[in-house]
Amino acid sequence: MTDLADIVSSAFWRVNPPDADPQETREWLEAFDALVQSEGRERATFLLRRLLEHARARRVPLPPVLNTPYKNSVALAEQPQFPGNLELESRISAIVRWNALAMVVRANRAHAELGGHIASYASAADLFEVGFNHFFRVEDLVYFQPHSAPGVYARAFLEGRLPEERLAHYRQETAGKGLTSYCHPYLMPEFWQFPTGSMGLGPINAIYQARFMRYLSDRDILKTEGRKVWAFVGDGEMDEPESLAGLSLATREGLDNLIFVVNCNLQRLDGPVRGNGSIVQELEGLFAGAGWNVLKLLWGSDWDALFARDHDGVLLKRLHETVDGEFQMYAATDGRFNREHFFNKTPELRELISDMSDADIDRLRRGGHDPVKIYAAYRAALEHKGQPTVILAQTKKGYGMGHWGQGKMGTHQQKKLDDEALREFRDRFSVPLSDDDVAQLRFLHPGPESAELKYLHARRQALGGYLPSRKVAAQKLAVPALSSSERSQSTTMAFVQLLAQLMKDEAIGKRVVPIVADEARTFGMQTLFRQFGIYSSVGQLYDPEDQDELLYYREAKDGQILEEGITEAGALSSWLAAATAYSAHGTAMLPFYIYYSMFGFQRVGDLIWAAADSRARGFLIGGTAGRTTLAGEGLQHQDGSSHLAASTIPNCCAYDPCFGYELATIVEDGARRMLEAQEDVFYYVTVANENYPHPAVPQAATEGILRGMYRLREGSQLQLLGSGPILREVIAAAELLRKDWNISAAVWSVTSFTELARDGMRAERERRFGHKTTSWVEQCLAPTKGPIVAASDYVRAVADLIRPHIGGNGGRAYVALGTDGFGRSDTRAALRAFFEVDARHVCIAALA
Repeated sequence: MTDLADIVSSAFWRVNPPDADPQETREWLEAFDALVQSEGRERATFLLRRLLEHARARRVPLPPVLNTPYKNSVALAEQPQFPGNLELESRISAIVRWNALAMVVRANRAHAELGGHIASYASAADLFEVGFNHFFRVEDLVYFQPHSAPGVYARAFLEGRLPEERLAHYRQETAGKGLTSYCHPYLMPEFWQFPTGSMGLGPINAIYQARFMRYLSDRDILKTEGRKVWAFVGDGEMDEPESLAGLSLATREGLDNLIFVVNCNLQRLDGPVRGNGSIVQELEGLFAGAGWNVLKLLWGSDWDALFARDHDGVLLKRLHETVDGEFQMYAATDGRFNREHFFNKTPELRELISDMSDADIDRLRRGGHDPVKIYAAYRAALEHKGQPTVILAQTKKGYGMGHWGQGKMGTHQQKKLDDEALREFRDRFSVPLSDDDVAQLRFLHPGPESAELKYLHARRQALGGYLPSRKVAAQKLAVPALSSSERSQSTTMAFVQLLAQLMKDEAIGKRVVPIVADEARTFGMQTLFRQFGIYSSVGQLYDPEDQDELLYYREAKDGQILEEGITEAGALSSWLAAATAYSAHGTAMLPFYIYYSMFGFQRVGDLIWAAADSRARGFLIGGTAGRTTLAGEGLQHQDGSSHLAASTIPNCCAYDPCFGYELATIVEDGARRMLEAQEDVFYYVTVANENYPHPAVPQAATEGILRGMYRLREGSQLQLLGSGPILREVIAAAELLRKDWNISAAVWSVTSFTELARDGMRAERERRFGHKTTSWVEQCLAPTKGPIVAASDYVRAVADLIRPHIGGNGGRAYVALGTDGFGRSDTRAALRAFFEVDARHVCIAALA
């Protein structure tokens, strides 16, 4: 017998050299088998570990042991009984497959530019169906592979949750009755829970979601025991850095509530994922090395007899020799080709399938297409404790699409099929449709009293309800009034004080989630460590070095602060989990993620866009903000563009306050909008590290602060606008103009160019349709006189956002000053002079 270790050789795939002494090898193996039989597996594991230690001590080179044989992890002898009705489930799956295909083809026959994907769901259909019928409980959270969305719609149609009219308007949404291309909660807020359309975001968000569920439970906010997070991802998607970024966290936290299902159809958009290698073996090595429980789901039940007869391991050896490019070829060809090019490689393999016809060989399914094997893998994953689990499910891309799509290089782009291809698909899956039904691409619904529909509903009722389904049931929470200090400090410190006020509040204090990416001390948040604690799922197993200090580093199982380490993507994913807890868990939370503002929209903008799609509610705090205010850190750290990026996200309310009372007003109002009014908005607020005095709040300033601008000082000849710390340069410029040129300049604090611009666009549109509407910026500036100069610590395009909306005479001068270009290291004074946003240059712009 061939030793499996001779076949499985390294972290990826390779065949070891031939055995120099098979007799000796056989004797060792027989002795080991006797040990297992007589003393059990635990003793065998102990001796293996001791042997490995001894080998290392003798400096014997050892290959990585992260890979297992290229076969199913769940052995046939350990396979549980399938509990469902295979015939009915097969018929349901066939109907869903047809409706998903018809949806895409109909849309593209009518409008070729609409796009869509058939092949991805064709490969994943059985993986989804077994989950829907037996595993996805209504309280579970499922991150669906986005290209498979048509299949999810097709099932919801059978469930009665989506009418046929919506399927007929797939990817045609503007009339309000269509379906989104992928998983978009913003556009289908009662259906999709999580946006996964941007590759890599589903995996990382699923990991941090599973961790956040533990956080909720450990802090006695919500009991989440028994709930699972499922993430369906593609093998090509695993090349995205975000797909793998959270693997070690999932292991450290022991997230056995997390299950990844990687659809290993071996193809990405352009071609094979690993044509010259094995993506299954590669991913097994990566996940096993990260400490995950890895389950291979590679071969269907049709292969069981072949493996049982493979006494010498020749079949397994052949599978290991085969690279993915070859497996793709075998998927795209028939049984005759597979016989000649795979099985006829050796006499032993030829003999192994001697009693099989070409049709029998063609019917050999891969594991991801066999509900019995899928059920076994899912059950093993569900029962595993102490580790997250990944299931590597091997499938064929375009499964069932015949020579029009199965295993073909361009199958991902296949959106149209002719009538012959459609009839072949119908026949392949025994879909009960006439030739005319097929030609017309009619959707199939067997009727509410059919055996299929009764079974489908019974299975979902047994699991608690239907998925995906997004519900908003969080109770409204009262937000306390916030106060600010007038002492000399930075707006960052003012924010930390406001955060502490919220965390101490009896009504919402426990719901506040502070999140940092290893920058708490930078932002002065170490004052919160002792009082509120840093969350750790195991508590604190050591005495911290600073334990004798007042503000020592305290970790606790019920800690409130999420300290994520140096991972903006991870921290943003935690923020997103907390910001959507009101819908995912029916529990409103109020997350504050504070970070270097340059490393927000510029670094994890894709995740922030996903947060917008998710209808997230929370605060993003851009710390050390402003290109000149950060001073010495230089080009990579100095942010001059985040507010421009924020302005492009419709439900992101962006503010750049200068004074503590402005910040307090903004945070209080934002919290009320999210927790009391339950609006689907989130806030981006920039805070800086420059210390200066903060005045008392002026009378009647609240409306202006929230709408984007208010007059700070009166003046009749010039209008000077400033935001953030640059407002102080504008105030100084007004003084210079008064003293040196006897010019009276009004000073306006602009807390949000973005809010002003949006209000301006709304007013502009309403005027086009005959309504007499005046924007806030026009209400403020139109009655005034003189040129307008606007300055900020960001690129000039930020201040230019309001240029079309200032009103008044058409020829009125409007000058925008900003920090265009690259940042650099120097003092604040030098940098502001360099970028021409200091008081002197504001004066020059006003006088020019």
